[in-house]
Amino acid sequence: MASTDLPDVRPIDPEQCDEVWPLSIEAGWNQNVADWRFMLGAGRGFGCTAPDGTWQASSLILPLGQKLAWISMVLVTKERRRGGVGTGLLKRCIDEVRAADAVAGLDATEQGRPIYLPLGFRDLYPIARWHFDGLKSEAVAPPAGVTVRPITPADLPRLAVYDRPLTGMERPSILMHLALRQPGRAWLAEDMGDKIVGFVLGREGRTATSLGPVVADREPIALSLISRAAAAAPGPFIIDVPEAHQAVRAWLQEQGATSPRGYMRMTLGTAKGLDDPSHVFALAGPELG
Repeated sequence: MASTDLPDVRPIDPEQCDEVWPLSIEAGWNQNVADWRFMLGAGRGFGCTAPDGTWQASSLILPLGQKLAWISMVLVTKERRRGGVGTGLLKRCIDEVRAADAVAGLDATEQGRPIYLPLGFRDLYPIARWHFDGLKSEAVAPPAGVTVRPITPADLPRLAVYDRPLTGMERPSILMHLALRQPGRAWLAEDMGDKIVGFVLGREGRTATSLGPVVADREPIALSLISRAAAAAPGPFIIDVPEAHQAVRAWLQEQGATSPRGYMRMTLGTAKGLDDPSHVFALAGPELG
């Protein structure tokens, strides 16, 4: 039997988010039920169950435009590991993305990267996950000529237009979901002509609030947005920052942040703009792109 021919694979429906969420808990990941509900509604989930119907493995494909799809949530319970289930689900994801003539992207852990490389994935850039409890200093003021204000529903169409060329992703539904889910973390930076020059979003998680995505024209704008979102309510926080952004790294260290783990952004194929983190100062998270 080929590794992709798992006998008990079946779809995971959005209504089953409560049932599949324990996979995140066992893995120690930060997703909550709201995350699972959104991802399963916006993408396609499938996995494996035990004879009693308990979910033992999961995987998910999240479209980020017609030519890009994000693979995530490849989780297997301890009792089901080392049997090829995770690799089989991963290969099924890859097959589905290829069948749609799209490029597969993912954020690999240090343990996952050696699995993805032989499958043809290539490195784009490293990412550091930072943990911090809250601000130890005042929020960073925006640069001269830039104002920061809360995002409103009327801003969302412009937000998606601003985001697309700077990230290489088409994700209006993700941006809308996050902005409406946690409006206190949703901030917009504009220049004197009311042109968008940056934004930050966030979401509550199982163990910490996740800050991101953060997309901006310049790093000083990104710092002001991150600090404003963190000041809106107490932590703890996690934030996934491309390692290229040293000023953000230095500011996080000033807040007492630590980085116990990292990721490598990878793709199977070439996606225009995805390999350049110049304007991506924090990810939406490895599960959202």
